Amino acid sequence: MRPRLPMTDRLTPGRAAPRQPALLPLSDRCTALLSRLSHADAAGGIVLLIAAAAALAWANSPWAASYHALWHVPLSVAVGGWQLTQSLHFWVNDALMTVFFLVVGLEIRRELHEGALAQPRDALLPVLAALGGVAVPALLYLALVPPALRSGWAVPTATDIAFAVGVLALLGRGLPPVVRVFLLTLAIIDDLVAVLIIALFYSGGLQWPMFGIAALGLAGVLLLQQLGVRRAWAYVPAGAVLWWGIWQTGAHPTLAGVVLGLVTPVHALAGREPAPPVQRVQASLHPWVTFGVMPLFALANAGVALGSAGGAQPAAPGTGLLMAAVAVALVAGKPLGVLLACWLAVRLRLCALPAGMGWGGLLLTGLLAGIGFTMAIFIATLAFDSAALLDAAKRGVLLASGLAALLGLAWGWWLQRRATTA
Repeated sequence: MRPRLPMTDRLTPGRAAPRQPALLPLSDRCTALLSRLSHADAAGGIVLLIAAAAALAWANSPWAASYHALWHVPLSVAVGGWQLTQSLHFWVNDALMTVFFLVVGLEIRRELHEGALAQPRDALLPVLAALGGVAVPALLYLALVPPALRSGWAVPTATDIAFAVGVLALLGRGLPPVVRVFLLTLAIIDDLVAVLIIALFYSGGLQWPMFGIAALGLAGVLLLQQLGVRRAWAYVPAGAVLWWGIWQTGAHPTLAGVVLGLVTPVHALAGREPAPPVQRVQASLHPWVTFGVMPLFALANAGVALGSAGGAQPAAPGTGLLMAAVAVALVAGKPLGVLLACWLAVRLRLCALPAGMGWGGLLLTGLLAGIGFTMAIFIATLAFDSAALLDAAKRGVLLASGLAALLGLAWGWWLQRRATTA
């Protein structure tokens, strides 16, 4: 999710450049550096790929035991007499990924307010394409696996925005800009659907009384907004209460990030803010999520043993079929679902293809949507309790993401070559 950064002050004739402090705090310098890097769409995808490759190499090396031991190291957070102790893996998947979902929520909030989702007519085709790209892979997966493996039906429905846009950026500027806009819009809707799937299907055994704690945290956030508090750090305690409450209900605590993103104000306080909070917070968090949270998640979750050298467990029944089903559903189901939904919408005259977008561009979008990676692995960790089945699902996601990226690059290069020779 690449944020649209606020406009910087432009120099006017006769006006001196604003003076910059000689020394900036280390955190500000790091944020500025990461923000500049994140302008290159390919950078986030490359860092994510490096982290996944490092996890795979580590988990299949003679030091594989240290890889698995690292993520089980207990870490504690204490406030007064209260203490929470969980594994490092928990803090990455359930706490840090809340920041990732906060950025997802902020992006959805902005798009609903002023972006591609603000006008229903403009949003209809990418919405239908995203729904087709969710439904067809899920149905294809269910058709390929026995009942015992059906809990993973949502794994091949997800798209990794950073990875997909990074691969698209590798193709350069030879493709129409509308292809990137369509892919981003589709991926944002895909994220929204994934959040709903997690909330509805992977949050079993809800403890309804505990929603009172979550409501208390949300009320604290809304109260601070009404009081005009605009410093992001002031919202951390209330946000932590919301996170704790959602976790105690039995729902996945990362949903707290989505809730916080969706209630973030979209208007700036007159005379007090240069940009709306939804824009400022997203711009601040985006580079840290792109180069910190997501690579760390990949490092913690992509380390699956591919052979006996990595200490792989004995193959459980159905692991090979599970891996194949996830891979086929992502690589074939995603583009098929996107194309089928768009074809039906155009054929029924519900909407038309965007100007500059042909069926070849739609196929490219569908192929890149098959790069599930981060979100697909995340859903897999919720879908399977068995370590063997979880590893098989991860292998399927990694295989599919690699194939989808290669197919997308090949098809994109062919489209560019055809356009230049036409």
